[in-house]
Amino acid sequence: MDIFTTFDIAASGLRAQTTRLNTISSNLANAETTSTPEGGPYKKKSVVFRTEPLPFQQHLAASVQDQRHIQGVKVARIIEDTEPPQLVYDPSHPDAREDGYVAMPNVSVIKETVDMMSATRSYEANTTTIKSAKRMAMKALDIGR
Repeated sequence: MDIFTTFDIAASGLRAQTTRLNTISSNLANAETTSTPEGGPYKKKSVVFRTEPLPFQQHLAASVQDQRHIQGVKVARIIEDTEPPQLVYDPSHPDAREDGYVAMPNVSVIKETVDMMSATRSYEANTTTIKSAKRMAMKALDIGR
């Protein structure tokens, strides 16, 4: 595996984790949203990842070197949670039903915060990989001097 493949794989991880962080931020921002344009409370969204094959040129080079297992990551889709909303008794809320219950989003702030910490750590790991590969390339150039 060459240095540019390392950069490509880490960059695909950065893009995927950025999407994950943006989705988590949206979930946190809408944790109390009881009315959406689609009707009903906000529905939690989750990111689904899948492997991404290398571009043809890199795939060809990898197959020549018998490294077919090298792949990046890509966001396959963003899905909405299918769980029913939480019902909270608050008759003074503007969106309360006749029985006084309000349909609240199924977003757990604690779970979203933990997911955000995990995504942040994954993002940091990918940036560390890029920095390490860059340092190795610079050291290799220094050896040639």
